[in-house]
Amino acid sequence: MGTTPAVIVDDGDVEGGGLPVMTFDRGGLEALADCDVIIKTPGVSRYSTRFLTLADKGIPIVGGLALWLEGRDLSRVVCVTGTKGKSTTTAIIGHMLRGLGISPFVGGNFGLPPWDPNVDHERHDCWIIETSSYQATDVSVSPPVVAVTSLSQDHIDWHGGSPENYYRDKLSVCRQPGADLTVANGDDELIRDRSELLGPRVLWVSSAEASPSWIHSIKLPGSHNQMNVLIAAACVRAMGVAGADHDEVLQEALRGFEGLESRLNTIGEAGGVTFVDDSLSTNVLPTMAALDSFPGRRIALIVGGYDRQIDYAPLAVALRDRKYPTSVQTLPDSGPRIRAAIEAVDGTPPVTDHDDLRSAVRAAFAWASPDGIVLLSPAAPSFGHFANYRDRATAFRRAFDECARR
Repeated sequence: MGTTPAVIVDDGDVEGGGLPVMTFDRGGLEALADCDVIIKTPGVSRYSTRFLTLADKGIPIVGGLALWLEGRDLSRVVCVTGTKGKSTTTAIIGHMLRGLGISPFVGGNFGLPPWDPNVDHERHDCWIIETSSYQATDVSVSPPVVAVTSLSQDHIDWHGGSPENYYRDKLSVCRQPGADLTVANGDDELIRDRSELLGPRVLWVSSAEASPSWIHSIKLPGSHNQMNVLIAAACVRAMGVAGADHDEVLQEALRGFEGLESRLNTIGEAGGVTFVDDSLSTNVLPTMAALDSFPGRRIALIVGGYDRQIDYAPLAVALRDRKYPTSVQTLPDSGPRIRAAIEAVDGTPPVTDHDDLRSAVRAAFAWASPDGIVLLSPAAPSFGHFANYRDRATAFRRAFDECARR
């Protein structure tokens, strides 16, 4: 790999551990041209002009996941990717494995990354890694089992402004050396249309096929979560885990799984109105799935956040076609584009724009009374307004508490 790392910092108080260290805070990116390898944070796009120039010079540009995979026994690794569902599916696989007596590491894009110094590599039997499109872009090897939960437009600005770049990059982890089997959502047309990007073998998981009877007993709301469970079960079977071929064994292994924080979590009721936290939703697909998870209920949807210029037309159509009363409370920055998308399809849900989450929650509560749902499912990241999705969820809970005290 070479011997000259570059550490980009904004002060000079850095311990180099015996290796030469370059410290800079302004104009320092030019110094990267003198490096043997560039290890970048996932948030830095490899499509930036500067990084494309460095790549053209033959300098390897990698991320943390790519480096970590290079040094692993890949037979013990499963990567889970997808626009929505990857976090939940990763967590379900981990829960099932623990129920089967195996000690997995579960993390990656959520929780700790596997290369974190606090991770004890000796205590884990296998590694279940949620993999973002940012991380998948850089990988040069694949584990033998990869799961793909869904595809829709996301992070388009990072991927050079091209949806096809995003799809190709996200699926890159399926087709590198070492790839064998991709477990894919067969109900997703975007995935099926790009089957050539899925590696040597594909196991299509479809809700139209016979599902185990216990799949309907899971506590997670929505048919999308049933698909997540089916994909997770297929991955556990593909890993060759003892007992995984028996449905009753998998059902028992799944017992007690209650979902992820801020993923369709009911946080309480106020005056007969149910408040649901789906702050982890940063794209239209999970928000559409959230709307479908409460048939027969009136929903006041709170939507909007950092604007990544994704297409909100599918969400607008879903809102227009929803058979039950729905209102929309929008937040900046993407709120105006969401409103425009709804108006462009002759959408009927009433739309109200707000400057902040507290105002949106109060309006949603008033509309949803006396027996509806206030659903925070932003279809956008929290960047620029909150520290992260947890901070946004905390603000939502505070606003709920205010409503409950009325």
